[in-house]
Amino acid sequence: MSASGIIFSNIHDNNIPELTRLRTVASVPFACRYRFIDFTLSNMVNSNIYNISVITHYNYQSLMDHIGSGKDWDLARRSGGIKILPPYINAYANNSNLVYQTRLQALKSVNNSISRITDDYVVLSDCDVICNVDFNDIIAYHQKTDADMTIAVKSVELTPETAKINTIFTSDEEGRVTDVLSYPSNFRGVADISLNIVVMKTSYLQQIVLDAIAHDHVSLTRDVIARNMKHMNYRVYKYEGYFACISSFADYYSHSMDLLHNVEARDSLFNVKNRPVYTKVRNSTPSYYSPTSIVKNSMIADGCYIEGTVENSIIFRGAKIGRNATVKNSIIMQDSIIGEGAFLNCVITDKNAVIRDGRMLSGADTQPYYISKGKLI
Repeated sequence: MSASGIIFSNIHDNNIPELTRLRTVASVPFACRYRFIDFTLSNMVNSNIYNISVITHYNYQSLMDHIGSGKDWDLARRSGGIKILPPYINAYANNSNLVYQTRLQALKSVNNSISRITDDYVVLSDCDVICNVDFNDIIAYHQKTDADMTIAVKSVELTPETAKINTIFTSDEEGRVTDVLSYPSNFRGVADISLNIVVMKTSYLQQIVLDAIAHDHVSLTRDVIARNMKHMNYRVYKYEGYFACISSFADYYSHSMDLLHNVEARDSLFNVKNRPVYTKVRNSTPSYYSPTSIVKNSMIADGCYIEGTVENSIIFRGAKIGRNATVKNSIIMQDSIIGEGAFLNCVITDKNAVIRDGRMLSGADTQPYYISKGKLI
């Protein structure tokens, strides 16, 4: 049994436009030193999937810089490895010159690459669902049930606000899909939501893509799953571990802060035996903490220079916190500089932001104050 992976890097860019104006959602920084795509790539590599394609959309320079040759994930290989697939890489993939909006449109745009996959199975995954999952378990379940398609789901409590940004699957006692609701606006209660992780045979994916091209289908959920679930064996795989679905800027902040307070969440992501999370190695110097610094309940990456107070915050590589500065409940991204005597509370600074001496900035738990990349305040 062999499997390939396909990762969608741009599908949910509009969910967090503040952080995706100059990058794909796949390359959004998370948890001190990682990018969103690191979790999906690591899940695949830890599941012995070494033939991986990343479908891009636009703004993918930072993604290419981060992945490089793929050596940090053991994906710099003569055979297989990782491939970046720009949209519409051949002249016949897009007659109307429109950039894709859905996963099925993205798959149609790279049909030429999909037709060359020789592995038995393919794993499709978004990159903004943060979890540490063994894809081998899903593939084994897929084989055991002789399914045509297996969708990973998680049982959660939904409100109308959270339901309208999720796809809900209902299934019978054997796990066979009986109904699917795409972004319902009035649902409330416990339901199985899609993790946007799908497993199927490669031959079936190739058939789906060719059929979608012939009939101009655009949605994998509505045009494929909903139409065929009564006569095809579609199954749900119920994932029990921790996951964080980043569907808004507030979600990004809350799930980041959750890592500081929720030991179970940290252990479920970073302390799973034989399933480490890999990222680009920078070989930075250790962080420096001056005698005047105070650090409480924070995550701080390598290469930082801390002279002030940091509390309940996440500090990325190369950040500098000036003397007598206070950073609370905030996320300070790579190479940002916080001046002397500055005060920040519930603030997210993008990379290379500079806060001058004595500035006072504050947001709220539900609406953090955002400072864009390279901004001087």
